[in-house]
Amino acid sequence: MKLDLQLYRGYANDTELVVYGHIFESWGPGNYKIDRNGLYHTFSIWKMFSINPLKNVKVTIEFKSVTASSVTNANGFFKFRLPYSFELPPGWHPYTITCQPKNHRYGIIETSELRKPYKTGISVISDIDDTFLVSHSSTIWKKLYVLLTRNVHQRKTFVDVVAHYKALERNQVHDGSPNSFFFVSSSEWNLYYFIIQFSILQKLPKAVLKLKDIKTGILDFLKTGGGNHDHKFHKIESIISFYPNNRYILLGDDSQKDADIYERISATYPKNIKAVYLRQVSKHQKSAIQAKLDHIENNNIPTCYFKSSATAIAHSIKIGIIQDS
Repeated sequence: MKLDLQLYRGYANDTELVVYGHIFESWGPGNYKIDRNGLYHTFSIWKMFSINPLKNVKVTIEFKSVTASSVTNANGFFKFRLPYSFELPPGWHPYTITCQPKNHRYGIIETSELRKPYKTGISVISDIDDTFLVSHSSTIWKKLYVLLTRNVHQRKTFVDVVAHYKALERNQVHDGSPNSFFFVSSSEWNLYYFIIQFSILQKLPKAVLKLKDIKTGILDFLKTGGGNHDHKFHKIESIISFYPNNRYILLGDDSQKDADIYERISATYPKNIKAVYLRQVSKHQKSAIQAKLDHIENNNIPTCYFKSSATAIAHSIKIGIIQDS
């Protein structure tokens, strides 16, 4: 039996670290090429959702002096949340996961990274689809068509969104240490490496990703990115509770439930939220979306409902979270 161990970027605070990944039989989603054209690309995307995760497989983490073991769940997923007691500077740090199932001759060793944010910075939490990646999420068949026919080089960001994110990454308020990014999305773990490679190609800030449970069948693929989005609230809440003294900028769009989620987050953690941005992807601004943003502003949190990223940039300059270049 062949194995595939796929790791994701983790994160840490002053006392704990969080890392996670999947184990698959044969190939996992990250092994399929995402730069091919035509039917070859369609086949790769199709195969990313035709996978076989392995449950009850022991995995062991090594991170400096920290060592611990766990087992994968029914979806082949594992997660470590572990204490540590040594000095860890801000920035990116490598960690290693080892896996060797019972009665299996060979094991696997893979390395990924975890992020410790700078204390003086602001963390940016952003949605992905239709926030910076043009995805047509509100129309499922159009979204599937784009996913199946456009490779990683053919997908696009919105105009000026990269400039906005790179400006937000620069910490203009404190000592110049780079701000940290978290991408929280209803896209599934199947698309993790696609999103990572797209972000690298577009020169977006390096981010920790928190995605939706992995899908393992063709019928599931037809519902990719859909369903209940409440998991995003809990993922964002887990970030804020992990860094309770940080301030956060929230970025999303008006195509799904970001306004509802950000309204709930802002009501629960009003002192932690620095600003809320929602991209208008619908033809006209929605009065219900603006009403939610007005409610957020009642907690003294600046908001911006924008069609063009140039408008968002101007707003960020106005409230002092980026500088006019």
